[in-house]
Amino acid sequence: MSLSTPIPFEKRTSLRLPLVSASVEAGFPSSADDHMERGIDLNEELIRNPAATFLVRVMGESMRDAGIHAGDVLIVDKSLTPTDRKIVVAMIDGNFTVKRFRKTNERIFLEAANTSFAPIEVVEEQGLTIWGAVTYIIHQAR
Repeated sequence: MSLSTPIPFEKRTSLRLPLVSASVEAGFPSSADDHMERGIDLNEELIRNPAATFLVRVMGESMRDAGIHAGDVLIVDKSLTPTDRKIVVAMIDGNFTVKRFRKTNERIFLEAANTSFAPIEVVEEQGLTIWGAVTYIIHQAR
């Protein structure tokens, strides 16, 4: 799965949206008007470390079984250390990708979440840079 050019967080804007305080039931409908709360800013809600955060748009389907699809926007935090099984944005051999980080017995793999794609074992000769860990996935309802 490849990625488009990262979108710098510095270009953010503030936008407060109304927040409904009641949970949403998947059963009998109820009026939401009685449950309106103060607005929330999605930047405040989704971004923990603004100086280390960037957004990137996804291309491809290698992470579809992790709920990441072409056109989705990933929120990525560069300050987080990648841990085993964490989804990361990485650059390998000069190409951006989003994969699940795996470390086993000092061996590192970048694994897709789609059985059509083989895991990538990272060897010393390859240039691997972890750009950050994916903290949120934004996608249109399907």
